[in-house]
Amino acid sequence: MNSVRLAPGVALVTVPGRGLAVRTPGGEFLKVATGEVRETDLRRRLHAPDGTPDGPAAASADGDGPSGGTDRALDALVAAFEGAGYATREPLGTGMLTGYQVLLLGDPVLVDPLMRCARDEGAEVGTITPDRLPRTARRSGGSGRTVVVWCLDGPVPPGLWDEADRLPGHSVAWLRCHREGDTAWLEPLAATTDDVTSAHVRLRRLAATAAHHELGAYWASLSAEGPGSGHSTASAALTAGLLMEDLVAWASGDRSARRRLRRVRVRGLTVSRHPVLPVPEVAPYPASALPVPTDPASAEPPRNAAAPAMPTAPESGTSGSVPPESGTARSFPPESGTAVLPLRESGTPAPASAASESDRPAPASIAPESDRPVPAVPAPAPASTTPTSASTVTGPPRSRTAVPPPRTAGRAPR
Repeated sequence: MNSVRLAPGVALVTVPGRGLAVRTPGGEFLKVATGEVRETDLRRRLHAPDGTPDGPAAASADGDGPSGGTDRALDALVAAFEGAGYATREPLGTGMLTGYQVLLLGDPVLVDPLMRCARDEGAEVGTITPDRLPRTARRSGGSGRTVVVWCLDGPVPPGLWDEADRLPGHSVAWLRCHREGDTAWLEPLAATTDDVTSAHVRLRRLAATAAHHELGAYWASLSAEGPGSGHSTASAALTAGLLMEDLVAWASGDRSARRRLRRVRVRGLTVSRHPVLPVPEVAPYPASALPVPTDPASAEPPRNAAAPAMPTAPESGTSGSVPPESGTARSFPPESGTAVLPLRESGTPAPASAASESDRPAPASIAPESDRPVPAVPAPAPASTTPTSASTVTGPPRSRTAVPPPRTAGRAPR
C-alpha cells in the first residue's frame, strides 16, 4: 500500500506561539488542532520537510520511533487530511492526466508545447492524423479516457472538423483551437453528445454578428493572410496552458469548462471568456407546410374582368415591405411582375388616360411561351335586369300616363 503524503501544493507551517497550520494550494491558511499528536510525528507520517532529516533514520537518531499505525490519534488526524484533500496516497511523479490518452494533431507551434505539458501531467501522449479519427473512435471502446486535441495556427477549412464532431458519440473527448487573424479561439471541450461541438460554435457566432454574410464568406474562402501572422512563442505557450486547464478539468470531472468559449489576443496576450451553449436539433420543416408553387400559365383569370386589380397582402399579416437578411428594407414585388395600380376610392371617376380592363394587355406572368403579343379580348358587358333604350334620354323621364297606348291593327282610331 502506498504511503500517505501531502497533496501537491499543500504545505505545513509552524506558527510561533500558535501551533501548526496548513497552507492550501489556493493560499488559504487553516489551523490544525493536533491534540495529543506531536508535530514531528505528523510531519514524518506525511513526509513533510521541516528543515531537519525525515524518515526512520531521523527517528532513530533522537531515540523516538515513528508512531506508525499503532497511534490511533495520529491515524485519525492523517485520515482527516486525506478526507479534506490535503493528503494523498498516489505515488510520486503522477499527475492529473495519469491513465489518460491525449492524441494531438495540428500545427507544431501549438502541438509541441502542449505535448510537453501533457506528458508532465502523466498523460500517454501520441499523434494522430485526420484519416485515423474513425479508427480511433472504434478502438476507444467507450472508456472515456481518450481525448483528441486539434490545434490550428489559422482558420478552419470548410468541413475539416465535421468528422471530429462525431467523436463524443463514441466516448472520445474532443478539444480544438484555431486562429483567425489576431484572435485565437479556444472552443470548449466536448466529451458527450450534449456538449458543444465546432458546428455549434459556428452557428452561435453567425447568430451573434450582423456581418454573418461576410463571416461565412471568410470561412468559405480562407483568404491569404498578411505577413507576420501567426502565433508567437508567448501566445503559443499561453494557448497550451489554457488547453491544459480544460484537459485537467475534464480528467477531474469538472463540467463547468464545457460551456465557455475563450478568445486569446495573439499580440496583446489577453484572454476573454464567453458562455456558449449547444444548438439543439431542429425537426425538418414539414413538406405540407411549404408553399406550393403555382404554374403561371395555369393561373385562372379573375372572375370579374371589369373589377380593378387588388393587391394581395402577405400571409403573415405584415406590411408589403419585407426586410432582407442584410437588414435593409426593400419593396416586395407582386407575383405577376407588373406594377399594381393604386386603388381608387368608390365614386371617383377613372382618369381619362386610364385604359379600361378590356383594353389592357394580358399580364406578363401568364404570357404564353411564344414572343408574339397576346390580342386583347374585350370583356363581356355586365348583365343587367333592366332593358335600356338605344337612344340617349336627356331630361326628366316621362310619366306612365303621358305615354300613348300602342295602336291595334285593323281598328281606326276614334
